[in-house]
Amino acid sequence: MAGKSPLQASDGQRVALKAMSGGADRAQADRARAILLTLSGWTSADIAEAFGVREDTVRLWRSDFMKGGIDALLASVAAGPAPIKAEAALRVAGPLLEAPVADRPNWTLARLAEEIKRQEGVSISRSQLSKVLRQKGGSDFGGRGTR
Repeated sequence: MAGKSPLQASDGQRVALKAMSGGADRAQADRARAILLTLSGWTSADIAEAFGVREDTVRLWRSDFMKGGIDALLASVAAGPAPIKAEAALRVAGPLLEAPVADRPNWTLARLAEEIKRQEGVSISRSQLSKVLRQKGGSDFGGRGTR
C-alpha cells in the first residue's frame, strides 16, 4: 500500500539537492532528483518509472538520504585492487616518453608493452596501456601520443 513518504529536507538541503540534480554525474543527479520528486509528493512507483529503476532502488535512495543527508547521495568509488600493471607501465613509459621527440625511438603501444614486460616483468595489453597513458595525459610525455 502506497503512503506518503516521511522524508523531509531543510531549505539548505533542498538548495543542495537542486544543485546536485543538475550535475554532470548522472547517477548522482538522478538520486537528487528522486529526493526532490519525493518531497513534491511523487510515489516510489512514479519515480521508478520515470528513472527506469526499481521501486526498491528509489526507497533505498530515500533511506540513504534520511540516514546520511546529501553526503549519502554522493557517488562513491568502491575500493579495488592496486593498479599494479598501470603503475609498472608508468614507471617504464614515463622516462621513455619524456625524452625529447628528436632524441627518442618511435614508441608504439606494442613496443612499450614489450619494454614494460622486459623491465618490470608485467604483461599489459595495448588497450590497457593506451588507457593508462591517456589517463596520465599524453601531453605529459613530450606532447605526442602513441599508437
